[in-house]
Amino acid sequence: MSDGLKVLITGVTGMVGEGVLHECTLHPGISSILVLTRKPTGIDHPKIKEIVHQDFFNLFPIREQFRDIDACFFCLGISSVGIPAEQYYRTTYTLTMHVATVLLQSSPQSIFCYVSGAGTDSSEKGRIRWARIKGQTENHLMKLPFKAVYAFRPGFMKPTPGLNNTKTIYKYINWFYPIGRRFFPGKYCTLRELGLAMINTAIRGYDKKIIEGADIIALATDPHK
Repeated sequence: MSDGLKVLITGVTGMVGEGVLHECTLHPGISSILVLTRKPTGIDHPKIKEIVHQDFFNLFPIREQFRDIDACFFCLGISSVGIPAEQYYRTTYTLTMHVATVLLQSSPQSIFCYVSGAGTDSSEKGRIRWARIKGQTENHLMKLPFKAVYAFRPGFMKPTPGLNNTKTIYKYINWFYPIGRRFFPGKYCTLRELGLAMINTAIRGYDKKIIEGADIIALATDPHK
C-alpha cells in the first residue's frame, strides 16, 4: 500500500470508466492498473495492463489475474432506456455480482467502489425499475466481506476534456453545468471529481458507504496535496 494501490477498473470503453482510468494514470497513489475489457482499448501507458476477456459472466478462467488487487473501480453500466427488463437486470445486477464474487475469492482484502447513480432506491421497493435494481446491487455488494464497499451516486457529470468516449449529448448540454453547479452543487460534479473521489476513498477510507454528490466533491480534494 505504501508504494501505491493496484486497482482493477471495468467499463473503460464508456465515458465514466475512461474518465476514472485517466485520473488513475495521473495519480501518484496508484501504482498499477488492471483493465478488464472485452476489446483492446489501444491505450499505451506504463501503469496499465489489460485483460481482454469476452465473457464477463464467466471470469473464473482468469481469476488468478485478480490476485493482490487493492481496489476495484467498477464503472461498467448501461442505460435502462429501451432495454428489456431481463437484460438490464442481468447486466446491472448479475454481472456486477459475478465480478465482485470472483474478485473477492482472489483478493478478499480489496475495496470495492461501485458507480451507481443519483436516485438509486435502497429500499428496492420504488416505482422506478432501474433505481430498484441499482439499489439491490448496492445492498448485496455491501453484504460481501470485502475490506470495504462504497457506492458512488453522482448526478450530472461534466466530462473530462480530451477523452474519447464522451457521449455526444454532452456537446449540447454542457453549457448548463455552471448554472447547475452554482444552484444545486450536490447534483453536479465533474468526471474528474468522481475519479479523484474514488481514488481518495480507496486510499484513506470514508465514514459513509453511500457517497452522494456533495461527498464526491468533498472527497475529490486531497488534503495531502
